[in-house]
Amino acid sequence: MSPRYALLSDVHANLPAMEAVLRDIRTRGELTGIYHLGDLVGYAPWPNEVVAMIRDAAIAGVVGNYDSTVATHYKHCGCKYEDPRQEALSHESYAWTLANTSDESKRFLGGLPFRIDLRPLGGHVAGPTIRLVHGNHALNTVYVTEDRSDEFLSSMARHMGSREGDVVCFGHTHKPWHRVVEGIHFVNTGSVGRPKDGDARAGYVLLDVSENSIDIEFVRVAYDVEAAARAILASTLPDEFAEYLRTGGSPRPV
Repeated sequence: MSPRYALLSDVHANLPAMEAVLRDIRTRGELTGIYHLGDLVGYAPWPNEVVAMIRDAAIAGVVGNYDSTVATHYKHCGCKYEDPRQEALSHESYAWTLANTSDESKRFLGGLPFRIDLRPLGGHVAGPTIRLVHGNHALNTVYVTEDRSDEFLSSMARHMGSREGDVVCFGHTHKPWHRVVEGIHFVNTGSVGRPKDGDARAGYVLLDVSENSIDIEFVRVAYDVEAAARAILASTLPDEFAEYLRTGGSPRPV
C-alpha cells in the first residue's frame, strides 16, 4: 500500500469539530500517519481539551502562531485581520486564551517543532519529501494565500530545499487550496475548527504518495456547529465567534 497521510490544521480549540474529523479519519482505512499543522488553540472554549486530544492520540505536528504566542505569553497572536472589528475581537480571544490555557498545555504548545519533514518512501531511495509548516519557511505568521505568485512559492520551496516531486504543506489562512509550481505541490490544508471559505464544515486533507504520483483529497466533515456556537455564547468569548462558525467565516452584516 502506498503511504497515505491525514493532515489537519487550525483546530482553534473547537473540540466538536476535532472530534468529528478524527471520527471521519478512522473510517478511511489504514494510514501511514496523522499530522497537525498548528494553531490548536484560540477563538473557541476548549484549548486544554483539544491539546489533550492531540497529545493522547499521539498526533505529531508543528507549532502555529497562536500556539507559540500563547506558549511564550507574547503581546499578541500574530494574526491578520479582515477589518478593525475582527482585530478588536482577536485581541479579546487572545487574552481569553492566555488566561484559560493551562500551564501544562502551554508547555506542550511550546515544545512543538517549527517544521517536520517526512520521507514516505523511506529516505534510502529517491522519492518525495513532504514538508510541514504552519506559515512559510521562516515564520509561522506568514500567510501563504492562494493568490501568492509562482515566484513567491518557488522562493519558499528553494528556502526549504524542496525539489520537483516534493510536497509543501501549510495552514494558517483557513482556506484550502492546491497548486503545482515547477513540479512541487503546494497544499493549504484549510481549517478544522474555524474555516474562512464560506463552508462551515470542518476540513482536512488526505495525501497519497507513490513513486510516480501525488494525490490530494480535500475532505469536509459536518459536525455539530450549534454545539460549538452554544459553548462560545455560554463562555466569555465574544459572541461574534459563534456566528463566524455558523457561516464558515462569512458573518452576515448586523
